[in-house]
Amino acid sequence: MPGQLLYQPNPPPDPSQLPDSILEYGIKLNTQGVLTKDELTAIKQFRRAADYIAAAMIFLKDNALVERDITADDIKPRLLGHWGTCPGLALVYAHINRLVTKTGIDALYIVGPGHGAPAILSCLWLESSLGSFYPKYTRDKEGLSALVRSFSSPGGFPSHVNAETPGSIHEGGELGYALGVSFGAVMDKPDLVAVCVVGDGEAETGPTATAWHGYKYLDPAESGAVLPIVHVNGFKISERTIYGTMDDKEITALFTGYGYQARIVEDLEHIDEDLAASMEWALGEIKKIQTAARTGKPIVKPRWPVLILRTPKGWSGPKELHGEYIEGSFKAHQVPLPEAKTDANERKMLQEWLLSYGPKELFGENGVPNDAILSVIPQEESKRLGMREEAYKAYQPLDVPEWRQFSVEKGTAQSCMKITGELLDAVVQQNAKSFRIFSPDELVSNKLDAVLRHSGRNFQWDIASRANGGRVVEILSEHTCQGMLQGYTLTGRTGLFPSYEAFLGIVHTMMVQYSKFVKTAHEVPWRQPMGSLNYVETSTWTRQEHNGFSHQNPSFIGAVLNLKPASARVYLPPDANCFLSTMAHCLRAKNYVNLMVGSKQPTPVWLSPEEADKHCIAGASIWKFASTDEGMTPDVVLVGLGVEMTFEVIAAAALLRKEIPALRVRVVNVTDLMILGPYGSHPHALSDEGFDSLFTRNKPVIFNYHGYPVELKGLLFGRPNLDRMSIHGYIEEGTTTSPFMMMVLNKTSRYHIAAEAVRSAALLNPRVEIDAHKTIASIMHLCEKDKEYIVEHGADPLDTFDVPKFE
Repeated sequence: MPGQLLYQPNPPPDPSQLPDSILEYGIKLNTQGVLTKDELTAIKQFRRAADYIAAAMIFLKDNALVERDITADDIKPRLLGHWGTCPGLALVYAHINRLVTKTGIDALYIVGPGHGAPAILSCLWLESSLGSFYPKYTRDKEGLSALVRSFSSPGGFPSHVNAETPGSIHEGGELGYALGVSFGAVMDKPDLVAVCVVGDGEAETGPTATAWHGYKYLDPAESGAVLPIVHVNGFKISERTIYGTMDDKEITALFTGYGYQARIVEDLEHIDEDLAASMEWALGEIKKIQTAARTGKPIVKPRWPVLILRTPKGWSGPKELHGEYIEGSFKAHQVPLPEAKTDANERKMLQEWLLSYGPKELFGENGVPNDAILSVIPQEESKRLGMREEAYKAYQPLDVPEWRQFSVEKGTAQSCMKITGELLDAVVQQNAKSFRIFSPDELVSNKLDAVLRHSGRNFQWDIASRANGGRVVEILSEHTCQGMLQGYTLTGRTGLFPSYEAFLGIVHTMMVQYSKFVKTAHEVPWRQPMGSLNYVETSTWTRQEHNGFSHQNPSFIGAVLNLKPASARVYLPPDANCFLSTMAHCLRAKNYVNLMVGSKQPTPVWLSPEEADKHCIAGASIWKFASTDEGMTPDVVLVGLGVEMTFEVIAAAALLRKEIPALRVRVVNVTDLMILGPYGSHPHALSDEGFDSLFTRNKPVIFNYHGYPVELKGLLFGRPNLDRMSIHGYIEEGTTTSPFMMMVLNKTSRYHIAAEAVRSAALLNPRVEIDAHKTIASIMHLCEKDKEYIVEHGADPLDTFDVPKFE
């Protein structure tokens, strides 16, 4: 079956087995008289105009107002766009405008079905926001023709909402997290209402399912509100949606269980009155909840409003084509008349469809919207949905304290996370309304709990953390954490996402979609900078020997490496002081995706604060204390990338000095992964001269890398003499075992690095060559003895992680 079999358009759901009493939990409203005759006329005309423009954008390249018969030459060569969701999105847009005009609220419109870009762009043109940012799209015939012609064409707007779209803070491609973004956007913005349309296809996704709990993390005393509108038009690309087959009882039961008050908007004959009354009721409920919280009488477990908007897919479009239903079916999802350029009948249907909206009445001869349409638009420009400053120029730099005051003594053993937690505690205190931590229930486990000393969790359903202004949002859904972080960041604030390393990959594609938004935003001249998206990756595979193979996965590093170089930053600070410096830098940085990888276990502090500062600025340096003659004229270069990898490199250098003193070693630590790529491939990439000064021009280089070796191979590709370089890293070997056995299993242990160094140096240094076989055998024998000890005793030898000594 290629597509859904339909026996009628807009098919109703089958009745459920639930009792009718469930409907008592739904909201019933009197919708009569909610709109004056003039208001109703104006809103209907606004919607007709928006629907007309949206349809014209999909099909036409000329004759934008259909002032003559449409010819084949008027049709675009490629018909791209999604019509089905557009009428519903324009309907909501019109009614947000009415609410803004009537009440003066500050509103953002966050669109889950981003493929409905024609609807959003048409409304932006009607309110003149589009022309404010793009002068060629003036609110007249010339500007309208330019918009219609350029949509989904080279040099014009793409088919989905993106950073080029005024008012948008959400990349509209991947479905699932518009709701999470909305909750993040209103945090610490008490006057903001985010109206979020969730498509019924999007509502089937995991990220949306968990995001419904987002209001439980909104303190109505300090934050704004989200008004979710589930747009149930019944169909995905070729099948009915789950929500489209749910009757009113099932919908009401679902959202009542989530903790919402559900209002179903479905009176198609009087849809404007129904939606107007429903949105006024919803705003009233929001104000009731907020007023109670802001007057010291908070409602425990308030029931926030949600609207369920039932309208046909492709409403007002063609009804049938070739004996198949279009309106009210999946056939309306994209282009309802796909052969309009070559088929005269479809072209005639298109003309009749467009003229049914009455463009002459709506626009007149000059293409200017009539007064009724203009009356729907807020008079104050800053209140218009496309002009909201939260969406494009709201960045508030953090007041980041001087990190050195939290630094620790060189030579001690400290947890990078525990020490960094002290810095974050100060950040929280100094940025009480512009910094939050979004964590999937792992903050204490990851030893960042110092932030709870002067703050707390912001979980409104828990009596212990309710209404305390906590800066920490902990919900065991990486998707929701990511969505909230994006919304918070894109509306001008800064956040942090700490996580177990293995599970950051859950948000891989969300992070990629965000980076696409940032890339495009950086190229749009009217968008101002935004804070960076900051990840802390800890509880890494190297110390997840107790949880086993499922918790051993550093692949998120590769996901960030694949981003555009202008956005991607990956840091592997080797100790607590370097992590402090890196964190302070990332919290101040703009427009990046920052990934910081570090250990939560106590490990040696190799560098003083001053040394750490210089090391982090350089991105890498020769560690003279672990090198032969401070690294002069080496036979081999050993490189550590990551806390445990660096420890093993230093242990290998100490072992080599003891076992084979003739081998000359240079130890290098790399903390900024991006310096390694060929010069010009990344803003941080070292020049050839700089690269050679660290790694020599022709000596063997052995990398001990925290991630997958193939990632580093790709990064280094383009550097000369790659055949002299070898890479050790995580090779998918793991189980429940000891920490050092994890190094042995993945061939990243000191023994494997030392043996590789001897093999490589033997090709260059005759004094090493003569003892190479014996030395390698001795080193690997030590490795076998340690393995036997671990198997027998269930733990590493006692001195395994003693700080190596160079004598």
